[in-house]
Amino acid sequence: MVYRDKNGYYRFKIVLYGPSLGGKTTMVKALYNRIFGLKKGKIRSIEDPSGRTLYFDYMPLGTRGKVVFDIYTVPGQRRHKHQRKVILQGADAVIFVVDSDPNALQENIYSINELKDFLGDHFIRMPVIIALNKRDLDDALPERVLLRALNIEGTFPVFKTVAKDGLGVKRVFQEAARLAMLYRVFPEVYRKEMATLGRKI
Repeated sequence: MVYRDKNGYYRFKIVLYGPSLGGKTTMVKALYNRIFGLKKGKIRSIEDPSGRTLYFDYMPLGTRGKVVFDIYTVPGQRRHKHQRKVILQGADAVIFVVDSDPNALQENIYSINELKDFLGDHFIRMPVIIALNKRDLDDALPERVLLRALNIEGTFPVFKTVAKDGLGVKRVFQEAARLAMLYRVFPEVYRKEMATLGRKI
């Protein structure tokens, strides 16, 4: 069910999920700097002295109509598991940010498995968009290797990004926003589209 606030705005919640230092906060900041024609609220962050997210980042994006996308990131460090579960509640779409650094593979696997556990059956049913970040690294793991390791090959929309340069970021959010609206407002259309990816909803 779509949430409508006291001012009559339809609100959709998009959560960026993934391992620590994978680029979630950088992605939100890049979006803020590259999106034009939308109403942008301030980015609110709770960070530690090193710049790591302690609880969440938040930024609202409003369209010319009465639609607002509430964008959140989760803290990636393992000790913040409870915060991640709380922030994930009520999400209309999830962007899973994969760190392409070979040294981060196990953290990617841990994070995707935790997401699957938190979402349960909704992991297959709701919009989950994969952002393969840090594709500019010289030793970035091949796309196929990452998707197979995460056991998500061929069933989710996948985009390649370089968040620090803003490359691919806008496309990821456009897809997340589009699927979130279909999921909540036009479920039949959403189910047909997901069927083309082999997802039975």
